[in-house]
Order: sequence, then structure tokens, then C-alpha cells
Amino acid sequence: MERTILHCDLNNFYASCECMLDPSIKDKPVAVCGSVEDRHGIVLAKNYHAKRYGIETAETVWSALAKCPQLVVIKPHFELYVKYSRIVKKIYTDYTDKVEPFGLDECWLDISGKNIDEKKGYLIADEIRERVKKETGLTISVGVSFNKVFSKLGSDMKKPDAVTVITKEGFKEKIWDLPTSDLIGVGRSTKKILEKYNINTIGDIASMPKSFFEGKMGKNGGRLWENANGNDFSPVVETDCYIPAKSVGHGTTTKRDLTTPDDVWTTMLLLTQDIGYSLRINKQKACGVAVNIRDCKLSSKQWQCKLPIPSGSSINLARAAFSLFKNSYGWENPLRSVTVTAINLVSASMPIQLSIFDDNRKFERIEKLEECAYAVRDRFGMDSLVPATLIGLERLTEKTSFLPSGW
Repeated sequence: MERTILHCDLNNFYASCECMLDPSIKDKPVAVCGSVEDRHGIVLAKNYHAKRYGIETAETVWSALAKCPQLVVIKPHFELYVKYSRIVKKIYTDYTDKVEPFGLDECWLDISGKNIDEKKGYLIADEIRERVKKETGLTISVGVSFNKVFSKLGSDMKKPDAVTVITKEGFKEKIWDLPTSDLIGVGRSTKKILEKYNINTIGDIASMPKSFFEGKMGKNGGRLWENANGNDFSPVVETDCYIPAKSVGHGTTTKRDLTTPDDVWTTMLLLTQDIGYSLRINKQKACGVAVNIRDCKLSSKQWQCKLPIPSGSSINLARAAFSLFKNSYGWENPLRSVTVTAINLVSASMPIQLSIFDDNRKFERIEKLEECAYAVRDRFGMDSLVPATLIGLERLTEKTSFLPSGW
């Protein structure tokens, strides 16, 4: 049976949420940006009015303002974006249980069925598009095709608020003249490799031997050739299908450089509050911890180590991360950013082999104490109970978001 796959993409999602809630800026150039004062000063999203001035995602705020002095700069409200992302996803699930998120603003939907042909697929996509606009005030672009790769390509072809169909019979005429960068899997580095061999369009990829790409890029090269030729058979993951995360990390660029071990400790403890919460929600524990730092000269270093006992405790993770940092960094320069990642995750219910050389009871006491703390936070809010060390940390970094990862 021929598949019918939709790719739904919320148009300029962050900026559209802000404009929808504040109609006074709807017709102005708007960019959602990280805080300049907190040294996160890049463009995260922009609306179509801002795009007309050549403003691009990931460019600095000062660069964007130089292009468009009247640009409305807004700090991100991630809780808002997660809220609307979930509302829109709920609309998608009215049509199929096979809904696979691709970030907050994109989803694949598998609406395949006996009576679902291209025309029916278009009608369903258009109905979803209208419902999202009516029920949320946001717009989406939808690609309709026989696989995931081409449906995503279709959603990018007409924006905003549009539906594009790419058929099995007509995809060559419709997409082979498009640049290679339009194809999922072709990033900046892959594009440079392709350009070296004068491969500039999707059709150029499709017309070369598959062995050429496998020789240059291995399995990824072979997959790229298959995608260009329409041979993508990857399934859309069902809504209730759970794929355990292999790691959970959180990082921050601080408002000022970190110059003392105390600065680093409190920053790490703040970061692991979010990590511990995500592990608890997903019923996982970490067997190891990784630390990544970047100093004031933008030089990066990273280290990792095993934990004596798998743990989901924020304090245990912070202590392990801080010990790893102290034993590895010589304070050549002050630090600009810190990232902590819980790695090698396992199920929280998995039996653990204890060691007679470790203080297992201490680990267990901390785990139980944090369970009580999270029970209070679940009832009264995540800020209702925090380690005393973190009070006043706003002088170093933005407040951590305690939203769990994923949907």
C-alpha cells in the first residue's frame, strides 16, 4: 500500500506566538532573541517582515539591528512555545496516532489508509491547516508525499499557510532542480563536500552512482543518494512509542565570567536541577556524567566519568560533575559557559550492583530526600523549594527552565 505522509511545519513559530499574543507588533519586523545582557545575543526566530531585511537565524542581535534599526526584539518565552506546540500536536492526533515530532514546531503524520490517495491527502492536510489557524491563531505549511523526506521538502516549498503535494510520479520534475541544501541531511559541511565535485542540485545527487557517495561519506552518503531518488522508507513513529533518551544535558552562558570554584559549583547545581527533574519524569538514572566548559577566550574542553552508583539525583550529579571539573581544569582562564550532561542512562527500576567500597547509604538518602523535595515542587511549583546555595544565583545566570525534555 502506498503511504501518505504529511509534514506539518509551524511558520516562524516563536515569532508567530509572540505576534499572536501581541497584535500591536504583528505588522512590524520582529525577532525573538537571546538576551544581549546575558550574552545570549543571537536571533532565535524572526517573522516574515524581519526576513525582508535579510535578518537570519543565529546572527547576532547587533547585526540584525544594523540591518533593521526598527526591529522589535523580544526575549524568548519557552513555556509559551511548549504550550502551543502541545495544543497543535493534539489537533494532529485527531487524524492519526502516528505523529512524530521533529522539534517543537514540526511533526510528521502518517495518514495512510485504503482510501487515502494524493487528493484525499491534500484535503486532509488543508483541513488540518485551517484548524490550526482557527483554533490557535498560528499558521502551518504542510508537505504531502509518499515518504518523510519529500513531505518535509514539500512543507518548505510554499510558506506561509500553504499545502504542497509531491507525488511519486512527478517528484523528479518538482524537486531535482532544487539546491542540495534543501534536502534533509545536507548541512553546511556536506554541502561543501558536494560542491567540490560540482554537485549542486538534488538531481545531481540522484544521477551519480550510489557507490560514489558511499565512498566519500560512508553510510550517510548512501542514504543521501537513496533520499534524492525517493527511496526513503523510514516509518513515522507512533505518538505513544517511547524511545529512551541516551543522555540529558543542560548548559548556560553566564552573565559574567566564572572566576572561582564556588561560581562553578552553584552554576552546576542549578543546571542539574533541570537534569534531575527530566530523569525523574522519564524514570531513568545516569551511569556517568560529562562536563563541557568554554572559557572567556572561547576555547572549549570536555571530560566525562562514571558514577559509582547510577543516580538520578541532582546533587549527586552536581557533585560528580564538580569533582570532575576540579580535577581536570587548571583555571587558565575564567569561564564563559558550562554544560553538564547525564550520560549512559538506564531505567530507574534496573537492579544495581553495589560496591562495598562506596557509601551506598549516602547515595540512597540523597535520592529519597530529593523525592520529597520534588513532591513539594509538584504541588506548589518548581520554585517553591530550592537548595539554599542557589538563592541569588540570578546574578550569574538566567533562571533555569524546569520543563522536561520532549513532549
